[in-house]
Amino acid sequence: MGLMDFIKKQFIDILQWTEDSDGTLAWRFPMQDFEIQYGGSLTVRESQMAVFVNEGKVADVFGPGTYKLTTQTLPVLTYLKNWDKLFESPFKSDVYFFSTRQQVDQRWGTSQPVTIRDKDFGAVRLRAFGNFAYRVADPKLFHTEISGTRERYTVQDLDGQLRGLMLQHISDAVAQSGIPFLDLAANQIEFAKQLQTATAPEFEKLGLKLELVTLQSVSLPDELQKILDQKIGMGMIGGQNMGQFMQYQTAQAIPKLAEGVAGGGAGGGGSIAGDAMGLGAGLALGQTMASQLAQGLAAAQAPQAAVTGEPTPTSESIIALIEKLGDLKAKGILTDEEFAAKKAELLKKLA
Repeated sequence: MGLMDFIKKQFIDILQWTEDSDGTLAWRFPMQDFEIQYGGSLTVRESQMAVFVNEGKVADVFGPGTYKLTTQTLPVLTYLKNWDKLFESPFKSDVYFFSTRQQVDQRWGTSQPVTIRDKDFGAVRLRAFGNFAYRVADPKLFHTEISGTRERYTVQDLDGQLRGLMLQHISDAVAQSGIPFLDLAANQIEFAKQLQTATAPEFEKLGLKLELVTLQSVSLPDELQKILDQKIGMGMIGGQNMGQFMQYQTAQAIPKLAEGVAGGGAGGGGSIAGDAMGLGAGLALGQTMASQLAQGLAAAQAPQAAVTGEPTPTSESIIALIEKLGDLKAKGILTDEEFAAKKAELLKKLA
């Protein structure tokens, strides 16, 4: 191999990037000790952009197309190097290619419940999951803020940061949408739009464009879901018929009590003492349930007693029922408005 052939191999005539896999956002052209041939060509394909960096500063940005590298096509580099139009020597510069394709099917989700304000339930802790898609929109900003001088920067490298941005703005999205929690499942598209609107400016600060956000599911933690189920069941029975609701609760608890007593006997290996303890606990709980059931029936029969001339409930029973309603409100089953309305109704009977 001759000396001239060796020297020629130190010059780069064509700069291009054929993406060999998905998930790469930025890729540095392997320069090593090579120099770019003056008059060489730069090929930037559709869905790509190229950035020339000279002495640590972004010099030029190229969109899709084929370019002949001269002082006319590299005006900023020409200025930085103080070139004149007669300068035709090879030059050294770092070249970075950026993929501007959409990065689709990126997942976001709440690893822990997020607390939001809801006009129906007050403070609610919810879980939400969905997808989003984005692209590199400003390669110069992305280079200076994120990818830097790394040889390759991938979607995976950025995943944690973008997930955090999505989760950070869930509360803002719920507030801006004005959608109550109970209606979120039926308005997933609107919620997703609000989440995209709230998060997009943060993506722009990184040189990215948030193209799409989807919401796949939204749910409550198990303990809050149980309270919501009770509230829904009470609404189906009717807010004014508290007696029937208390009967319903008692009827639901009796089978569980029977299972607990039977299980206690089995777990005790047939022990007489264990059976007695289980039976005693069951009787005590049964008496409590019977008391609640009696109070519920009294409240349910009160309107009928007024019509038929039967004795009206005593002040003690009315106060006891108000206390029961207070317990339901404290557990979140009754709202403040529902409790106040029922309390006022019962207090009228005392007068």
